[in-house]
Amino acid sequence: MRIRDLGVIDDAVVELAPGFTVVTGETGAGKTMVVTSLGLLLGGRADPALVRAGAERAVVEGRLALPADSPAAARALEAGAELDEGVLLISRTVSAEGRSRAHVGGRSVPVGLLTELGEDLIAVHGQSDQQRLLRPARQRGALDRYAGAAVAEPLARYRAGYRRLREVSTRLEELTTQARERAQEADLLRFGLEEIAAAEPVAGEELELAAEAERLGHADALSSAAVLAHAALAGDPTDPDTLDAGTLLGQARRVLDGVRGHDERLATLADRLAELGYLFADVAGDLALYADDLDADPVRLAAVEERRAVLAQLLRKYGSVEGGTAEVVAWAEQGALRLAELDGDDERIEELAAEEAELRAELALLAAEVSAARQATAARFAEAVSAELTELAMPHAKVTFDLSRLDDPAGLELDGRTVAYGSHGVDEVEVLLAPHPGAPPRPIAKGASGGELSRVMLAVEVVFAGADPVPTYLFDEVDAGVGGKAAVEIGRRLAKLARSAQVVVVTHLPQVAAFADRHLVVEKTSDGTVTRSGVKTLSDEQRVRELSRMLAGLEDSELGRAHAEELLAAARGPREA
Repeated sequence: MRIRDLGVIDDAVVELAPGFTVVTGETGAGKTMVVTSLGLLLGGRADPALVRAGAERAVVEGRLALPADSPAAARALEAGAELDEGVLLISRTVSAEGRSRAHVGGRSVPVGLLTELGEDLIAVHGQSDQQRLLRPARQRGALDRYAGAAVAEPLARYRAGYRRLREVSTRLEELTTQARERAQEADLLRFGLEEIAAAEPVAGEELELAAEAERLGHADALSSAAVLAHAALAGDPTDPDTLDAGTLLGQARRVLDGVRGHDERLATLADRLAELGYLFADVAGDLALYADDLDADPVRLAAVEERRAVLAQLLRKYGSVEGGTAEVVAWAEQGALRLAELDGDDERIEELAAEEAELRAELALLAAEVSAARQATAARFAEAVSAELTELAMPHAKVTFDLSRLDDPAGLELDGRTVAYGSHGVDEVEVLLAPHPGAPPRPIAKGASGGELSRVMLAVEVVFAGADPVPTYLFDEVDAGVGGKAAVEIGRRLAKLARSAQVVVVTHLPQVAAFADRHLVVEKTSDGTVTRSGVKTLSDEQRVRELSRMLAGLEDSELGRAHAEELLAAARGPREA
């Protein structure tokens, strides 16, 4: 991590390692800025007062090694960040005017993304930090992980049933709340289908009726035209002297027939006149038949117009002029299918209601199984944390778990109560602390003083080690108000926690610092700033001098050096399992 222009830090690089890293330094040297930098890097509040006097902005940059399958890596990739062989680059800039910017994997992102990443990457424990395990939801999740399969297996079955119940309840609510609209739609469909069924329209019928109405409406004119045309072709029987087209055509053919033997072309023309004669005769016959068949029928015309009016009404309601009766028939077919679906909803509601009741009963049984497993695990947890606190100079402190349930009329029936439930089950989980005999158990955020709270959280983290998936822990002032043997035990437990996670501790106690795998010291220059070379990784000899300073106030005190070497030797010896 590189820090520039933050507080007293001008430009410094902090190299954290796996295992246990401790940060020390004289009061005011800037140790807290290391904690602040990590906080900014992972979404902490940007305070312009943090920007070093005279600088335009403070910048914190970090390199994080992330497993490819970690939630943080997945979230970063989702935001468009790039990972270089599992390494994610993140940065945070705070201007003197208060503006803040964040970058993840080369991509500008909202600061909120850093907060999301921080939830999965680091647990910060300090006098004024928001403690992640102080949130009841985190406590419940940690307890479940600590319980292992005893909770995980029934909880997995519970969550599968819970998801199905949500789906069933949502669908049931939709069908129930829409019952009125569905009933109205069904009534409209029934009316329409009955109206269409009564009319029995046939696709294309309106075109045939239109043609028939046109013919019947002009029957007299059509009959007169047919008679006159027939007379023009075949003659008028009442007037033998009338010349008609057929007679004239016959005369022309006979004249040509008389000379056809003399010219082949003329013979061909005579044949064509003969064909025309046959055609004239056929047309004249058809005209006569048409005139005889055509009858002005006012009754039929009225019936046709009435039928057309019925079809026109259907087209206005269920089709269009362009689509015709074919569109009305198609509407009836689709309407019948939709009506069957709507009529089936009542049966579906009954089926869903029965399934919902069955699922709720099953969930209640699974929730009870999960609760029982949590209760058993909580007792083991409380005993383990209380034992840790005894070794951390809090011998009379007692930790317990409060597993409670909230009443909810719409909840699950469980043990004679109707209780609220969610994807986690029915339990509200909270860690309680009684700091001394006679004190009532209270939530750990309220039951512990500032100095005690970090030790309580350390005890909790040590017990949860391996169960809580966060890879890095940061403790600031975890040793406030303790010393002597208790300080040694704090160092020992931090070292124990570091076996399963990365642990960073800012401390002023040499008993704690002696257990670290890597020791960083923050040093000021003569002008009061911390430069790039001001955060040093100490060698073994340098660690002895720093621990001697922390013990006796003098780096080169022989007594202090002897005591420092003794501390280091004790810390490197066998540690508690």
